Amino acid sequence: MDLFNVYPINPINIVRAKGSSVWDASGTEYLDLYGGHAVISIGHGHPHYVESITNQLHQIGFYSNSVEIPLQRQLARQLGEISGKDDYALFLCNSGAEANENALKLASFHNGRKKIIAFTKSFHGRTSLAVAATDNPAIVAPVNQTDNVVFLPFNDEEALTGAFQDFGEEISAVIIEGIQGVGGIREASISFLRLIRSLCDTHEAVFIADAVQCGYGRTGDFYSQDYAGINADIYSMAKGMGNGFPIGAISISPKFKASFGMLGTTFGGNHLACAAAIAVLDIIQRECLLENARHIGNYLITELKKFDKVKEVRGRGLMIGVELPAELSDVKKDLLVKNRIFTGEAKPNVIRILPALNITSAIADTFLTALDERLKTV
Repeated sequence: MDLFNVYPINPINIVRAKGSSVWDASGTEYLDLYGGHAVISIGHGHPHYVESITNQLHQIGFYSNSVEIPLQRQLARQLGEISGKDDYALFLCNSGAEANENALKLASFHNGRKKIIAFTKSFHGRTSLAVAATDNPAIVAPVNQTDNVVFLPFNDEEALTGAFQDFGEEISAVIIEGIQGVGGIREASISFLRLIRSLCDTHEAVFIADAVQCGYGRTGDFYSQDYAGINADIYSMAKGMGNGFPIGAISISPKFKASFGMLGTTFGGNHLACAAAIAVLDIIQRECLLENARHIGNYLITELKKFDKVKEVRGRGLMIGVELPAELSDVKKDLLVKNRIFTGEAKPNVIRILPALNITSAIADTFLTALDERLKTV
């Protein structure tokens, strides 16, 4: 049996990792500024993280939600404290797609409606409702297609107001990334997020903040939508939540009422997953990683804007997009092959920088020097 190949693969076998470095099977060291799609939030192999998971595994690794799991309540308390939303409730699952799927279902349970507002270039996952609300026909199977999702231009206030005028009481939810990742590191404006909040309040629709990639401290705020000074009804999260251990969740406003059978999961919130997520929050708090994300992120963005060949720098904190002219689309590949630096891309000429939240200014300078070298040779 062979693998069902659905991903483009770099021919590199990573066998060891520590902090912001990874090593391949031949011992070559690489700088990791991508963290496997923004998953590595506290660096590889953090001692507290490793110790927490190891200790938990010696006790119990898994049991289902048919029994009490006190770690879930501990995680909920810590998450409420650090996010500033301690009156919200937590539902635990396994991935970002599953988090968004449950968020959209919960919204529909809440108001009994079907229509979803989503936005151009959005990405919310690959499960049924999540992929239907994702603006990429290439990954939407015929079985996922639905007339219940309306796509609007991102940051277009007139289009959003018009959609509520047209559909009004049919709208169940509006789902939006605070900063679109796959869509090119495009940031929702403060006025746009505030308009969503206002229209959802007026029409009793649910505001879902997809913070799967752009949340969990990555932007310097805990949830990327926080910079607008409003609260969403539901926040979805995953990726950096477990630093590589699969876990996702939705944080749910107190306006929602739980009922038996409404949502469910077998693996969600298991002992090991909770231990991993608690360790991540411990480290974010102890090492002041929100502040570090803001500080290093501001430094990187300021310095990147000084490069003549860079068309635009977008993002916030440590979620940064560097748009290059189309003819320089090989720069990302050259950074990996020639400078041994992992970065991501939103499209061939937009480099995505998604490092661990505890990177240092020295690591930032290493990247800036490498990028300068690459741009001077093209």
